[in-house]
Amino acid sequence: MPNRIDADQPEKVREALRAAHLYYLQDLTMDAIAREMHTSRSSISRLLGFARSTGLVDIQIRSPYRGSSSLEDAIQKRFQIATHIVPVPDHASNVDRLERVCMSAARMLDRYLDSNMVVGLAWGSTLTAISRHLVPKELHNVQFVQLNGAGNNQTTGIVYASEMLRRFGDAYSGTSQQFPVPAFFDDPRTKEALWRERSTRRVLDMQARMDVALFGLGSPFADVPSHVYIGGYLEPRDFEMLDEAQVVGDCATVFYRADGSYRDIHLNDRASGPDLDQLRRTPRRICVVSGASKVASLRGALAAKLVTDLVIDEGSARALLESAMSDIEHASAHMVKP
Repeated sequence: MPNRIDADQPEKVREALRAAHLYYLQDLTMDAIAREMHTSRSSISRLLGFARSTGLVDIQIRSPYRGSSSLEDAIQKRFQIATHIVPVPDHASNVDRLERVCMSAARMLDRYLDSNMVVGLAWGSTLTAISRHLVPKELHNVQFVQLNGAGNNQTTGIVYASEMLRRFGDAYSGTSQQFPVPAFFDDPRTKEALWRERSTRRVLDMQARMDVALFGLGSPFADVPSHVYIGGYLEPRDFEMLDEAQVVGDCATVFYRADGSYRDIHLNDRASGPDLDQLRRTPRRICVVSGASKVASLRGALAAKLVTDLVIDEGSARALLESAMSDIEHASAHMVKP
């Protein structure tokens, strides 16, 4: 978790600001700064790290090529979404790939989040990783709301989700609203009854007022397994139902097919996540994806119009575009000529 500026260490803050000014604005080397400030090079390195991690320094990369690559342009044109591609070497492990994508996503969040916002968070492996890399930004009246329950027959899920929410709240000086319900109800009628309760309605009303939704995507095929598929949330019969329904993934534990359809998937009647129609009404919907094994899930989410902004690693971005082009070529090959 990044450090917050400590009001009890004003001298350290002043030194970090001075070192940052000399390094970033005056182009002095760390050795030169160390001599000027009468300290060691390693101390200057730590001060610069402190300045970055606390938000005293905000580093941005502005490419002259309107986006980082033609790949971004192609995805944006094909799917009509803003795209940020994270460079990751092809030989990177799936865990390292996820970590690098989530670190990049965390450090660009400040361009999307501002005061007086309601931000929805879908718990899972991706957002948990993002929460570890957040850069503090002082905002006012920001509310973070959990989008789906995390309880199952083995755990309440409160600790798992609350730690992620706490990190977001701490980083942006916001308040956090948990959603202490099961990820999936045993009986849809129980969900319907609980959804009428005033305490639950308050959380649902917050979700309906979201300005930003931040989520990863679940996939039964992912190399880094989605928590909902390995955390005891689904029974063997549930997996059979998902297979029969030809499900390719989920967003906030609401399942969908490759064509984006979801309403007649019976397990969704028991899911605590937001109706996808409601999610689509959120002005900005930031999806973070890592790994080519999630491309099928991402294609389904794009078909469902769930995404306005995509953060994705380079290899997965190529696989996404190749799969889309393959579909076009396949459709063209089967067209009946006049």
